[in-house]
Amino acid sequence: TYDISKGPKVRMGRITVSGNKWTRDKVIRRELKLVEGDYFSAKALQRSTENLNRLGFFEDVQMQTEKGAREDLMNLDVAVQERATRTFSVGAGYSSEYAGFVMFQVADDNFLGYGQRLQATARLGGRNTEFDISFTEPWLFDKPVSLGANIYKWRQEYPDYTRDSRGGAVSFGIPIKVVDDYTRGYLVYDYDDATIEDVAEGASDLLREMEGRNITSSITLRAKRDSRDQLWNATRGSINELSFEYAGGFLSGDEYFNKYKARTAWFFPLFWDTVFMAQGRWGLVKQRSGGTLSVYQKFFLGGIDTVRGFDYQSISPRDPETGDRIGGEKMMCYNLEYRFPLLTEQGVVGVVFFDAGNVFTKDESWTFSGIRKSAGGGIRWYSPIGPLRLEYGWNLDPQEGEPGGRWEFSVGGTL
Repeated sequence: TYDISKGPKVRMGRITVSGNKWTRDKVIRRELKLVEGDYFSAKALQRSTENLNRLGFFEDVQMQTEKGAREDLMNLDVAVQERATRTFSVGAGYSSEYAGFVMFQVADDNFLGYGQRLQATARLGGRNTEFDISFTEPWLFDKPVSLGANIYKWRQEYPDYTRDSRGGAVSFGIPIKVVDDYTRGYLVYDYDDATIEDVAEGASDLLREMEGRNITSSITLRAKRDSRDQLWNATRGSINELSFEYAGGFLSGDEYFNKYKARTAWFFPLFWDTVFMAQGRWGLVKQRSGGTLSVYQKFFLGGIDTVRGFDYQSISPRDPETGDRIGGEKMMCYNLEYRFPLLTEQGVVGVVFFDAGNVFTKDESWTFSGIRKSAGGGIRWYSPIGPLRLEYGWNLDPQEGEPGGRWEFSVGGTL
């Protein structure tokens, strides 16, 4: 027998923050959905915990409630355990994109305790040289408006040409409250000054046409809903994203195109702390009159972030005369993953996966006929120098000249 008597509605009393030796109080408090004087909400308390975990600044977050000075008051103690956010790393490895490489990186995900991200990276590889500096302010003037900026210079050797680029980007992000608290809108301006050289003799006309200097000036509008519980190895929630990129026109530059992208990824917690992930991505690009659409602005698949087990950017339409990969105007890519813990305290997880995808020319129809497929497994580790991935994919239907499978390795990124 339960006897229930309704009492007064409870308001939040004192909210205290403890355990933060480096992170400033305001960085923590601005992520809380409970404010002193507001009515208590269990949903807001749960969302506050999720927000703090998603920052990536803390090993552990504990919310403890206790009775306040009056019957209708409840106090809240937010106890955090900070993790190291400043890293200096030197590493070496191999990937299908860069071949052998060494990497130097200095990063602080919580710069001066203000929650800002500052990163400088240098990567020197057999086929790639890259220098990049980026800065992100997630709360501009203490408002939920993000500001990001980066500058870069890199050189990439492709099978049939070399691209030497320099440029940068500026982005703004704002919450879209009319949808929900998980949705944000972004406005991004990109400028890329690329020089195409070392085009192979007998290469496709499409590759030869872009030889020389090519400037891309574009604006991207993006809407993104991200309800994951954490950015690395998410266990629940989803990502849903739509973007439109407009290049050329009143923005000047040589590239004139409209590019549309869509992505949806869902994470489902299962038994024994395992997780199932399903993801789909689609893309469409259309050239406009007045400028060009270079091959490197088109879609390619293959590699650790798309269809594993295939060489980097090896899934592509080919020139019927030369056999060169010339990219496509349409793309679709699907990924299924099952993750399971290996060393819980060390943050090591195992993964098995199935990938599928294909790229089409503008004259081809979307079809699952002939879709390229792979399957495999690997391990992931949230290391002191950032997230590490080591995975092997088998090409389930290798064509002439393709490997039966390959190892994939990467440092950094989210999934």
